[in-house]
Amino acid sequence: MTTAVAAPFRFFSLQVVRTRRLGPSLARVTFVGPDLHAFHSDGQDQSLSLFLPHPGQAEPEPAVPVELGDGWWQGWRELPDDVRAVMRSYTLRALRRDADGHTAEIDIDFVLHGVEPDSPVQAGPAARWAADAAPGDRVVLLGPAVADNRAIRFRPPEDTDLVVIWGDETAVPAACAIVESLPAGTRARVWLEVPHAEDVQELKTAADAEVTWLVKDAAGGPEATLATLRAAELPPAGHPYVWIAGESGCVKLLRRHFVGERGIDRRRVTFVGYWRQGLTEEQLREQG
Repeated sequence: MTTAVAAPFRFFSLQVVRTRRLGPSLARVTFVGPDLHAFHSDGQDQSLSLFLPHPGQAEPEPAVPVELGDGWWQGWRELPDDVRAVMRSYTLRALRRDADGHTAEIDIDFVLHGVEPDSPVQAGPAARWAADAAPGDRVVLLGPAVADNRAIRFRPPEDTDLVVIWGDETAVPAACAIVESLPAGTRARVWLEVPHAEDVQELKTAADAEVTWLVKDAAGGPEATLATLRAAELPPAGHPYVWIAGESGCVKLLRRHFVGERGIDRRRVTFVGYWRQGLTEEQLREQG
């Protein structure tokens, strides 16, 4: 007897079906695709790799990286800079299934850093693409073909009696998906940071969740975030679980706070650096 083992990730050719602005800093893009039925995920903070075309390209190059086989990464890297598709990491915001239970659509929320005319930072290629995305635009996605995969980080132990969540605007899509998925009876304390008050979203959840939206103070930075959480009173819990994600420096500060100052077992703290101040994703990947 032979046992077939499915590869945990695969490439999907997708196209935009609709877009929606969620606020000044956030845009939601909905994708469909002919092979999206093979997209499987049970994780609310599912990580994805998105390949975007350069301005003037009809679709990313190479259009379907899987054709390169096991050497796709090296083949993609060897393409000229102005041809090679832009690759960026995102998290799944939502998926919707058809009548047969197969994935029919997925949503990805984009942070539009630098898109505003008076923005002090320069927009990156993904923010520029998302701001102008329209139905029919084509992308390639490296995503899960197996529902339970290693790119899912939110994994509270079974004995968890309090879920604590913090995320900046880059982690808001994953954090919102997590909060919405929490079952009835789950106690949760949540802090979400966004650049503008208009970016605040209404969340619906069956959980007993207290969600606090924080509008960023550019002058405060990570220390202001740390001060906010230090001053917060958490409900008593015997087995808390903490999920923190966003800018790497801030995430490290908060992890030290929860482990060192609040005494939470480090094995019950999941921390994910989605980006690092002053570095592009390419530079961050090169640093390993």
